[in-house]
Amino acid sequence: MSELVKALVLRPDVSKPKWDQGTFEGRAKHFFAVTNPLNLFYSEHQLDNFKKIVTDYKKGTVSDTLTLNQLWKAKHVVDSAFHPSTGENMLIIGRMSAQVPMNMAITGGMLTFYKSPMAVIFWQWLNQSFNAVVNYTNRSGDGGSVNQLVFSYCAATGGALTAALGLNSLVKKAPPLVGRLVPFVAVCVANAINIPMMRRGELTDGIEILDENGQVIGQSPAVATSAISQVVVSRVFMATPTFAFIPVVVNALEKRPYFKANPKMFLPLQTILCGLVLSVSTPVGCALFPQLTPVSFDQIEPELAQKLKNLPNPPKQLYCNKGL
Repeated sequence: MSELVKALVLRPDVSKPKWDQGTFEGRAKHFFAVTNPLNLFYSEHQLDNFKKIVTDYKKGTVSDTLTLNQLWKAKHVVDSAFHPSTGENMLIIGRMSAQVPMNMAITGGMLTFYKSPMAVIFWQWLNQSFNAVVNYTNRSGDGGSVNQLVFSYCAATGGALTAALGLNSLVKKAPPLVGRLVPFVAVCVANAINIPMMRRGELTDGIEILDENGQVIGQSPAVATSAISQVVVSRVFMATPTFAFIPVVVNALEKRPYFKANPKMFLPLQTILCGLVLSVSTPVGCALFPQLTPVSFDQIEPELAQKLKNLPNPPKQLYCNKGL
């Protein structure tokens, strides 16, 4: 039975995740909790209640019946549904907890229907439409105009289609496995375009730099470049097991008599495999780098570093929220 929070001598700090974010294991445990698809089933009323529990706790107001498990559950659901910088309730399909169910359906389609140009166009368009929603929902801070979103969406969709259609035409005579890997290359190209384009305002104006107390004390374009690069690497890592591993499995299975006689089974098979793989690769990919990334004075622009060092109480450690 979980302890009552009021009975604790040392109470947990819910302004931070439950597990140590300085270690990969701690980040992985955190993101397995936050990306859990079951978090999507809470109603708006329930989400508001969870948020109230966390907000009241931070203010020192604790219910007599609140248990430690209930507090951490509320914390994980709030982290899953509300933006860490703006506090806004995020669009449901843009939340990281929606990554597994949404991507398993889209990726299953991309891996199954990769030969026809019209099928490639449809599935790459659908994938980039979803990615645009995810990138905008999980941006760092509250930057990002509608024009910026549309421009990055068009650029990423164009890049993905060019890569997919161009490679498909080049690998027509190549072994079947090579053709199955084309969607992976297209996704990598799209991520390398979409995320920097979506967040190009941070590349020019700078990502928000925070002090130890989470207060914004400046903006740094140099740190934005590093943060956005980490997000691109994480997204490509999330996609790699599904787009690189599953085609190898399917390529071996299609030679079996059962699948030769029942080719329609590949769509549900690949979709289920995608769901299983993504349930692990999504939280692990998110955990590759700390979301609240430590920043040294050497990483920021010299002018900003000097300005911060000249403050009456200069910060000892800087951070940025790199986004997801």
